[in-house]
Amino acid sequence: DRDVWRIAAPMILSNISVPLLGMVDTGVTGHLDSPAYLGAVAIGGTIVTLLYMGMNFLRMGTTGIAAQSYGADDNDGLRASLGQALIVGLAIALAILVFQKPIATLALALLGGDAETQQHASTYFFIRVWSAPGTLANFALVGWFLGLQNARVPLLIFLTINCTNIVLDLLFVVVLGMTVDGVALASVIAEYSGLAVGVTMAVAALRKRAGHWPMARLKNLSAYRAFFAINANLFLRTMALLGTLAFVTAQGARLGPTILAANAVLMNFQHLTSFGLDGLAHAAEAMVGRAVGQRNKAALEHSVRLALKWSLVFAAGFSVSYLVAGRLIVNLLTDLPDVRATAMTYLPWLIASPLISVWCFLYDGVYVGMTRAREMRNIMVFSTFGVFLPAWFLTQSFGNHGLWFALMAFMASRGIGMYLGYRRTAVS
Repeated sequence: DRDVWRIAAPMILSNISVPLLGMVDTGVTGHLDSPAYLGAVAIGGTIVTLLYMGMNFLRMGTTGIAAQSYGADDNDGLRASLGQALIVGLAIALAILVFQKPIATLALALLGGDAETQQHASTYFFIRVWSAPGTLANFALVGWFLGLQNARVPLLIFLTINCTNIVLDLLFVVVLGMTVDGVALASVIAEYSGLAVGVTMAVAALRKRAGHWPMARLKNLSAYRAFFAINANLFLRTMALLGTLAFVTAQGARLGPTILAANAVLMNFQHLTSFGLDGLAHAAEAMVGRAVGQRNKAALEHSVRLALKWSLVFAAGFSVSYLVAGRLIVNLLTDLPDVRATAMTYLPWLIASPLISVWCFLYDGVYVGMTRAREMRNIMVFSTFGVFLPAWFLTQSFGNHGLWFALMAFMASRGIGMYLGYRRTAVS
């Protein structure tokens, strides 16, 4: 239990700061004079999420690789895992900046929304996109430190990013009277603040570990084969996930600006659940990866049992909290009467969500630690195209209720698929 919480506690604190930031973004725009601002941040934020979180393989893949190098006491391998992740991340960030205009044009056409909302969403995106190098480098650094069983530095990085972002949100929007441009600019400044902290701590950590930078593995493209073999599958897996979430946003936009705004409010509950439970999944990643590096099957299975126990406890806590305080949270996030009433109609889905979603979040961590990226990809793709889309198609006559039902079916399918896959491995 101590091993779990040594990693999980800092990561829960740091992860929860992410959706709390989202709530501040929602809150400052939800109290402006038009729902178009709230919808714009939802659409613009979805585009950015698709771009950045689609690259979250830099964090997930780096954790598994670094944890196994840590378990094998391979300091040169630790340097290689960090260097490769940073090089790939910065190359992707450069491509995003070069192609930002066609990316925005295509994404806005797919996500929809009325003309005013799209205009504000475009403003948000073209400012926020300049955080790409900082964001992707931070993914690599956070993943690397987790592989070293060190959750304190990721906590410091996340808290620097999100506290800076929250303060600047309030300064730019509430004090200086900016709108979505202020929300986006705050995020850009905050990402580079976190990067400064992460680089400083990485330099200090490497000074304590004797070894050399394996320059051949960093310069030679063929040396990236193992890195891409894992991360290409994680990329496809993440894009299927983000495509599902973007579909929810897009369908909400087609149901009208009030539904779009209400779903943006409710997604904060889902994000709070996922980021909170991901703290325990991160503990599973690090402990499972170390056990795999040590070739210790008993330690692997024990780590999974402990992480699952605490994940279920926290999931139940989230559900009870939403049941008791859901209306209060909705009212804090927006003072628009129609948006409040609409959000309360669909709140029961978010009350049930933690107990439905907990399984897929936990086993994501287990599979990352085992570097079983191909299986993660297959389960995610099946859950998207074999469960989510058919469920939405069959229930779309129920409107937004059908959309939330499809999302819950998607989460359940992922959890069941990964649990069954893990049990087959455990038995063998």
